[in-house]
Amino acid sequence: MENIYVLMLIALVALAVIDLVVGVSNDAVNFLNSAIGSKVVSMRTIMIVASLGIAVGAVFSSGMMEVARKGIFNPGEFYFDEIMIIFMAVMVTDVLLLDFFNTLGMPTSTTVSIVFELLGAAVAMALIKIAVSDTETISNLSQYINTEKAVLIISGIFLSVIVAFSIGAIVQYLSRLFLTFNFEQKPKIYGALFSGIALTAITYFIFMKGLKGTAYYDDIKGVLEGNEIYNIMISFLFWTALSYVLTKFANINLYKIIITIGTFALALAFAGNDLVNFIGVPMAAWNSYEAWSVSGVPAGEFDMSVLAGKVPTPTLFLFIAGMVMVLTLWFSSKAKKVAATEVNLARQSEGHERFQPNSLSRIIVRSTLGVVNVLGYIMPKSTQEKIGGRFEKPVVNLPKKKVYEMPAFDAVRASTNLMVAGILISIATSYKLPLSTTYVTFMVAMGTSLADRAWDRESAVYRVAGVLNVIGGWFFTAFIAFVTAGIFTYLLHLGGITAIGLILLLVFFILVKNFISHKKEEREIAQKRVIKRAELITAKEVIDETSDHIAEVVTRVDKLYTNVVNGLSLMELTKLKKTDKHVKKLNHEVDALKDEAFYFIKSMDESSVEASRFYLLVLGYLQDISQSISYISKASYKHVNNNHKNLKQGQIEDLKIIDEQLSTMLNEISGIFGERKFDDIAKIVAEKQELFDHVSKSIEKQVARIRTEESSAKSTTLYFGNLLETKDLISAIMNLLELYQEFHFNMKKANIPV
Repeated sequence: MENIYVLMLIALVALAVIDLVVGVSNDAVNFLNSAIGSKVVSMRTIMIVASLGIAVGAVFSSGMMEVARKGIFNPGEFYFDEIMIIFMAVMVTDVLLLDFFNTLGMPTSTTVSIVFELLGAAVAMALIKIAVSDTETISNLSQYINTEKAVLIISGIFLSVIVAFSIGAIVQYLSRLFLTFNFEQKPKIYGALFSGIALTAITYFIFMKGLKGTAYYDDIKGVLEGNEIYNIMISFLFWTALSYVLTKFANINLYKIIITIGTFALALAFAGNDLVNFIGVPMAAWNSYEAWSVSGVPAGEFDMSVLAGKVPTPTLFLFIAGMVMVLTLWFSSKAKKVAATEVNLARQSEGHERFQPNSLSRIIVRSTLGVVNVLGYIMPKSTQEKIGGRFEKPVVNLPKKKVYEMPAFDAVRASTNLMVAGILISIATSYKLPLSTTYVTFMVAMGTSLADRAWDRESAVYRVAGVLNVIGGWFFTAFIAFVTAGIFTYLLHLGGITAIGLILLLVFFILVKNFISHKKEEREIAQKRVIKRAELITAKEVIDETSDHIAEVVTRVDKLYTNVVNGLSLMELTKLKKTDKHVKKLNHEVDALKDEAFYFIKSMDESSVEASRFYLLVLGYLQDISQSISYISKASYKHVNNNHKNLKQGQIEDLKIIDEQLSTMLNEISGIFGERKFDDIAKIVAEKQELFDHVSKSIEKQVARIRTEESSAKSTTLYFGNLLETKDLISAIMNLLELYQEFHFNMKKANIPV
């Protein structure tokens, strides 16, 4: 029997390593987003500073491990075999849940996940015990769960969302009024005062949150506690004076110092306090095993009161965990994906929006605009103009090739993010109020974005939708963590070692599947020819980029059309469903290109008006092509999905002939644009009539069939629809070729190299 628990411990250690990787991949956004978004500090420096913060914080985190032992449930109410099942269920759920959010590129809270997993698993095990007991009822559930502490943790976590957003918005608004967007041109004392406040907050945060709860805090506890106001005043005077000297006589960028120290502080606090979320449960399992193995008591009779005590975690384990976290920070592409989501929502500039608006985001934006309009009537015009001037952004004239080096937001906002997050987390810690560092840092970043007028009429509905999606994901985290951990607890209790093996295989399968999907997505992004609009300043570059787009689109349309014809001929629903999914993806990509046409045209110089017009027309024809294949795919999938009659053999044969001829033509077009042999376009245009004629003859044949043969109305409608849409598809392709032929001829005539 003991071997089962040894195997469970080994599995928990493996899960802990995986949990460290997936956890850091998600939580890295907490301390990286301000530095990454502002670009004040180089990426290499950011990573080094964050790594140092993680390494130090991990070694100092021993005192936090008891949260996993007794923070949510009363360990004395459970036996050793039950507690091991709880811990196994929690770790399996945590790994799967965090990896799921990483794959989506969505930040979530590792604190919320571990809290609700422990709660769900403990509740499930308590219900199992109550069900088999003759004396206990559901009312006894409270004796198993640390209800007061659980409610405090949950309420504190969700309250932090509103508080963080509000305080972040207020502080950023005041900071911008004080410093404006021309903060670098302000008197040195302005920057020194702001730096003094920010560094005081961050320093206080390092000691109150980064070190509190660690084994080393007792050494400085006497200096910090009871002397908070005195320490804050001394710190403010010191940092303000030092900042003024540095900026006055050494011309040092104070904001770079604030952002660097702030990044270190948040990384330190993350590792020092959130490490429990990843290895706290396995460490508790190890302590449980040690206590049980020397007791001589059967696993089903040894109660776990031992977990109520405080047991220090070996420094070696903490160091190893810290190194795993540091390596993950450097090499995890999913961490970059999660960070990109937050930076994108907070950016000052316009651009492609990841999230689509929904009804709630529209209502919120419309209501806010109404409030703003009311305030506009109340507030004097002179005051409005004065405030508006403080928020006026400077015009930065950069070379075309430098536009993509612009930061998502400036150093003032990045410093405010770090300062406010530090203050809020420090205050909560000093009052022993639990919160989620993810919720605080994310909502502060969103609040400062709103106050900084980064969400204007053009982007607000998308940004609000993004924030609502992330917050919805947080509630989803809590619910799924609770339910899934409870289900796994029941399955492990029911199935024993067999269930453990099957669940671990399931975890392995899902992780591998997500890893493969993520790598595939990365390859697609790397291979996708993304137009760098800031660099498209010549006709030749327009030709090159649009040629690549056309070659890619016609190649994909060729494959999609063939798949539709084959799917219809065999009535294969799965193939048609998969094809329709790829068609929607193509439509989305073409629509994204059209949505961003404004930024492309804006980047062109005045001599490239013709190239801009040409680019817009190309995108229009590409959209026509994608819409035609979309209709054909959708109609075919709907027909088969509704179990309508098969197409007649003659109809299938006609479609296959059209497909063969269309495929030949599309392959030739792909070759022409891929190899830039634009003089061959005339040959394709001349041959178009043959394909048109065959489509027309197929339509005539079907008319004759209706008169002479028994036909299905649904099949005939589908067949006619696909043939007519095929004609539109061919027309759009030919219009595109003729446009290209004309543009190429004009460029050659004007002696413009293409």
